[in-house]
Amino acid sequence: MDEVMKTIKVEIFYTSRAASDRPPMLAVVSMLEGLLSVEVEMQALMAVLSDEEQSPDLLRMMADIDEEFELQEIIETLESVFDTAVFLIDLRFQPSSSTNMESSPKEQNTEEERKSAEIIAKEVSPKQQNVEEEKKSAEIIAKEVSPKHNVEKKEEEFTRKPVVEIEEEEEEMESIDIHEEEEEGDNNVSLDEIMSVDSSDDDDDSESSAEITKACEETVVDERSGISQESNSSTSSAWTEKAAAIKNFVRAKSEVAVHTMIRRLSGKLSIDNAAHGTKDDEVESPKTEGKSLWNPLSYLKMMQNDEDLVYREEETVFEPIVMKGRIILYTRLGCEECRGCRLFLHEKRLRYVEINIDIYPTRKVELEKISGGDVVPMVFFNEKLVGSFKELKVLEESGELEEKIKHLIEETPPREAPLPPFSGEDDASSKGPVDELALIVLKMKPCVVKDRFYKMRRFKNCFLGSEAVDFLSADQRLERDGAVEVARKLASQLFFQHVLEENLFEDGNHLYRFLDDDPIVSSQCHNIPRGIIDLKPRPIVEIASRLRLVYRAILEAYTSPDGKHVDYRSIHGSEEFARYLRIIQELHRVELEDMQREEKLAFFINLYNMMAIHSILVWGHPAGTFDRTKMFMDFKYVIGGYTYSLSAIQNGILRGNQRPMFNPMKPFGVKDKRSKVALPYAEPLTHFTLVCGTRSGPPLRCFTPGEIDKELMEAARDFLRCGGLRVDLNAKVAEISKIFDWYGVDFGNGKEEILKHASTFLEPQLSEALLDCLVDTQFEVKYQPYDWGLNN
Repeated sequence: MDEVMKTIKVEIFYTSRAASDRPPMLAVVSMLEGLLSVEVEMQALMAVLSDEEQSPDLLRMMADIDEEFELQEIIETLESVFDTAVFLIDLRFQPSSSTNMESSPKEQNTEEERKSAEIIAKEVSPKQQNVEEEKKSAEIIAKEVSPKHNVEKKEEEFTRKPVVEIEEEEEEMESIDIHEEEEEGDNNVSLDEIMSVDSSDDDDDSESSAEITKACEETVVDERSGISQESNSSTSSAWTEKAAAIKNFVRAKSEVAVHTMIRRLSGKLSIDNAAHGTKDDEVESPKTEGKSLWNPLSYLKMMQNDEDLVYREEETVFEPIVMKGRIILYTRLGCEECRGCRLFLHEKRLRYVEINIDIYPTRKVELEKISGGDVVPMVFFNEKLVGSFKELKVLEESGELEEKIKHLIEETPPREAPLPPFSGEDDASSKGPVDELALIVLKMKPCVVKDRFYKMRRFKNCFLGSEAVDFLSADQRLERDGAVEVARKLASQLFFQHVLEENLFEDGNHLYRFLDDDPIVSSQCHNIPRGIIDLKPRPIVEIASRLRLVYRAILEAYTSPDGKHVDYRSIHGSEEFARYLRIIQELHRVELEDMQREEKLAFFINLYNMMAIHSILVWGHPAGTFDRTKMFMDFKYVIGGYTYSLSAIQNGILRGNQRPMFNPMKPFGVKDKRSKVALPYAEPLTHFTLVCGTRSGPPLRCFTPGEIDKELMEAARDFLRCGGLRVDLNAKVAEISKIFDWYGVDFGNGKEEILKHASTFLEPQLSEALLDCLVDTQFEVKYQPYDWGLNN
């Protein structure tokens, strides 16, 4: 007995490349089975549209269902549950594979199509359509009814639906304005066009599939011609209306999918809608009217944290006052009155420009001319000198401050008003002696670099050692031996290296690559300059000192007094952060092996904390486990010719090349040259200094090489006394930070040793009482939940 089945094609579009970020296919399959009360067979699973950069992935799944299925209902359910994906369901009529085995395949197909046409012709009234539209629609529906290639269908009994139900479905499909959709079709971007643009890597598969499709179309046209001769005009009209309705429905859902996918790729999805679990692009179906909106699957939605909504409301309350004028605040490092003045202006919601005279020495001379001295803090409202922090308080008490603020809102600053610092002012990054080797490289690079094959592999942007020698011999007028020595000197200065790190430099068919042409450096490192810096590299101690100065200025100006909250928005547009970006560009050719322990600790701790701030400003705060893994592993700097991630700095350098949590491999291998930079043993106190932008992390502070051990002790003491370790002597319970669970091997073996190690940083009386209790009784140790929220 023949069966007529419906086939549902589910296309899932993702905005992330990582396979771990996708909703599991088994979850989608089980949800379809529970919703449809049938078995869902996954016929095809393929990943396309993926490249090295960022492209959506497409997963296809075929499922056979019965006639009573509500198409719009499953679309809305899947879109509401899997809010990270956009589902496009294409409804297709397809005959079952159970036919008379004695007849030929062509006769079977013809008989099935004729029966399906007769059924629909009885229940659909013919409409007047022009001949051209009937031909096109007939070809479309012919493709829909043609059997799929090598797809096995389950044999089920055909149950004819009541005429009333079919008429309701036909009325809904007819409600779509066919002519209006055809007029707007030229202006709409189809889903296939976007897919064709992004699927450049799958051209071969597309060509092969196109040949198969063409062959099937020819077969279907021959079969369709036989059917059309036997069918009457009413049957043709019925097929035409059915095809047009289905085509318009799929087009409407395609527009929704394309629009939503583009918004997700551009990162402009509405925050408010995400918070309430809704979408801007939902199309309400007429079928849902009058039905119950309750759905148990809706409780699986990911809801936003209520604390984030509270923070967002507080943020809107403290929006700065919009004013035409300008406030200039002169400060210096380590000034407590300057910190109080910042808080005062912030409470008044007054936006100001800070000029730190330690960062901008020339502005100290300007301050002396304007105010008659170098006393800070000093506040200017446009060109008028308001005075110090004490004078601001006096103006507030007398009520004159409000009048000055009103004048500031209405008046623009005149020419004689102090100007904000301009880009690169008093910055040593753009000054220094010219590197002659860099000039040679600038001439050499465009002449020898191209893609090549080496040891059965393809390497991009490389050059042969023999070509480099030929260029240097001709350019510098040297003998071949002299040119080889110059090339080795360039390699030792980290201008280039062997693609497989087999040697420093040899004349021959060895392949080498310039540092900024390395694929990992160019794609994952965020401190590589645009082009080669033509200045001689400075010593790492000097760069670390300038970096520490800028880092300290950022902390004092854009963090809370306790260091637990960061003003990321102000940091992003500050000149201090722009100077930091220029300083880290000097790190790609520095020497790190000669650094002392104290210098390494201070440099890499400060760099880690600023690097985490940089990653949040570039990528945003990570929302989940996979985003955090990407932040720790993929956000990198190139330092001394090698790449370092946040994880490599923490686990490779500061922990003495120890395994990260949940990772069986060490950061640096046996032959990895970065292992020479690692500390000889783990420094456990560094865990209380590294801040990755979370609320449960330690506070931000700046570390100096001269007092690094003292500062590490203070950081551990402040962290544990301010909530990192909570002890209840009566209940014999100790709650300790999750950091001790993740990196317990650095503090001791077992919870008791970890607790003894942490107790040494508590208050003396509490520490002594805790140690006495540990001798007589056994404490219950609990790990505190870790808050991954942003410390803004």
